[in-house]
Amino acid sequence: MHALPFALALALAAPTTTYVALGDSTGVGVGARAGGGYPARLAARFQRGGRPLRLVNLCASGARVADVAALQLRRARAASPALVTLGVGINDVTQGTELDAFARDYERVAASLAESRAQVVVVNVPDLALSPLAQGEEARDEIHARVVAVNERISAAARRHGLALVDLFSGTEAELARGHELLSDDRLP
Repeated sequence: MHALPFALALALAAPTTTYVALGDSTGVGVGARAGGGYPARLAARFQRGGRPLRLVNLCASGARVADVAALQLRRARAASPALVTLGVGINDVTQGTELDAFARDYERVAASLAESRAQVVVVNVPDLALSPLAQGEEARDEIHARVVAVNERISAAARRHGLALVDLFSGTEAELARGHELLSDDRLP
């Protein structure tokens, strides 16, 4: 998970940095006990360090990758960011987005972001199979397989376009196996 600090350091070299967050409710902070989503927390952390930062948080609860492509991407590019984070895929897993459609839309977003001058950091999907929402072995196996398939497509797009990847799956897989402290009130990681 060293990709994020490196990308942030590069992007934050400018006098005032514009940081755009794209994605789903993880960026909004739905279910967070305090402090909002990760974009607000990252912005606050860098501002406490004396670095001026303009946060443009375009994340939306329930967003799937098609929503990011259709509703968030153009606005993100128009903001001329130095840093972009992309955290999407949980709703695609839970709502059954076809894998080919997910791959096509994710590729469109990744390619567009790679063409920008921004440092781009993407995060994969946490291990939802360990969430209490996955009831029974069959459901856990199915959810695990879908998360792995979506993450393979995220990783491939990140590699293809030179985007930094933060591996939430591996981190949550280890942590959630020990307990449910990482779960929000809605029982998602």
